[in-house]
Amino acid sequence: MASVPSLASDVHQRLADALTAALPEAGPADPLLRRSDRADFQANGILALAKKLKGNPRELAAQVVDAIGENDVLKEIEVSGPGFLNITLTDGAIVRTLAARAADDRLGVPLRDHPGTTVIDYAQPNVAKEMHVGHLRSAVIGAAMTEILEFTGETVVRRHHIGDWGTQFGMLIQYLIEHPHELDHQEGAEVSGEEAMSSLNRLYKASRALFDSDEEFKARARDRVVALQAGDPETRALWQRFVDESKIYFYSVFDKLDMEIRDPDIVGESGYNDMLDETCRLLEESGVAVRSEGALCVFFDDVKGPDGNPVPLIVRKSNGGYGYAATDLSAIRDRVQRLGADTLIYVVDARQSLHFKMVFETARRAGWLGEGVKAVQLAFGTVLGSDGKPFKTREGETVRLVDLLDEAIDRASAVVREKARDLTDEEIAERGTQVGIGAVKYADLSTSAARDYKFDLDQMVSLNGDTSVYLQYAYARIQSIKRKAGEVRPKAHPELALAPAERALGLHLDQFAETIAEVAAAYEPHKLAAYLYQLASHLTRFYDQCQVLSAENPPEVVENRLFLIDLTARTLHQGMGLLGIRTPERL
Repeated sequence: MASVPSLASDVHQRLADALTAALPEAGPADPLLRRSDRADFQANGILALAKKLKGNPRELAAQVVDAIGENDVLKEIEVSGPGFLNITLTDGAIVRTLAARAADDRLGVPLRDHPGTTVIDYAQPNVAKEMHVGHLRSAVIGAAMTEILEFTGETVVRRHHIGDWGTQFGMLIQYLIEHPHELDHQEGAEVSGEEAMSSLNRLYKASRALFDSDEEFKARARDRVVALQAGDPETRALWQRFVDESKIYFYSVFDKLDMEIRDPDIVGESGYNDMLDETCRLLEESGVAVRSEGALCVFFDDVKGPDGNPVPLIVRKSNGGYGYAATDLSAIRDRVQRLGADTLIYVVDARQSLHFKMVFETARRAGWLGEGVKAVQLAFGTVLGSDGKPFKTREGETVRLVDLLDEAIDRASAVVREKARDLTDEEIAERGTQVGIGAVKYADLSTSAARDYKFDLDQMVSLNGDTSVYLQYAYARIQSIKRKAGEVRPKAHPELALAPAERALGLHLDQFAETIAEVAAAYEPHKLAAYLYQLASHLTRFYDQCQVLSAENPPEVVENRLFLIDLTARTLHQGMGLLGIRTPERL
């Protein structure tokens, strides 16, 4: 279906046409339209135009009103102050536009005119290490942006750049060679994520203790790193066991997060190993990188340390080992040249901002980020505890992500159980999981990514305030009303006069497509969360002022109100789905 123009774009076009008709000599003019508390919209563009033409803004405003003339969209245009236009729409225009949105599976959200290919790098755990609270934001923000961009028609390639290479693997593999039964499971046994992680954890701690206390083992472990990098078959096979065991664990955590991570999308540091040498050679040959004290470095005029000396990006260390920069630059080459990306998004902790600034600049100088290719770090802040400090356990340890999610599910299940009237224990458990995981995701996504946020489970699962539970209950309540309506179907009635709460809800519903476009362009999922919270708030006011199923209402009023709440439910469901949050039919 063709996209549905929003009320704002319709009004904007009518005003622009009227400005041109009233003042052909001014050329195309922007009416500077915005939402207003005094009316539905306010247009402020006439002031600047009058100034430019040295005319009287109020007279000019009157000319524009005359040029618009009578129509079925604009009910009233009032000239106020020094030439502002306060614009009120007809009720019929609001309902007709919403009916067109409701007739479209995409709720009137257009596909992009010129979609491209975006590679998004997010959810980057480390092999043989537990996922902790620090891994939460990259996964949640990245998954939401992926869904939003795909919904607008963009081709999105997911990349999970897992830490699966480096010196600690020499230590782990050597230990496993010398203690071969440490990672054994019974033949054919199904291994849970917890079991996989606990054996990896045990192995890591034992090998680390030996590495730190036994110089001969340390030397053998370092030789094993060389064997791994050289592709020795036995070493590679044991390395692959660590990766596979870790994936069992990763998938169990992502499954709990209600997030799909696909095997082909996991391309860790090892995936770019064969490109590192060529990346360094190309950088050196082009003069982008130079040797400094035995290392291959890239220097920048604006990056200096506290001593005032330049801080370089080290691509290859003086001992011949490769730094993260070599891998990240090789990944850029692969993503642009082989995958055809015109946008690269990295959902990475803000503390790595300098590293990515230097990597992107190096790739530009080398010609790997050419004209029309954009690289963006979607930097995120830290998850804080209630004390405002980085979130830790009482013992000062980093909080395990699994423990955090389990606790959220427990708290949410208690809230659901308290409110549930006709749910079985099985349904309470299922809803508790959906509400708990939704609460964690929404708390993250409703905060601007760049900001830190406090992890407060009591607040997250609260039925009041800006929480996912409030939105999920809004959705479930609409489904309950629709069930009670029985045979009465939602139907738009443009001939009806709307109550103020109906108009406010309708005008907000109409902003969904614009919100999605804005969020997709700026990579700001918190703006979608804010839109959905406002939508639920408008719905609450609507319920307070407009009874839906009342015997005193004429049938067409009941149908029209059912139409408004049905479109609200579909918008909530679609918007929450893009954020990765479930909307249960009953709560």
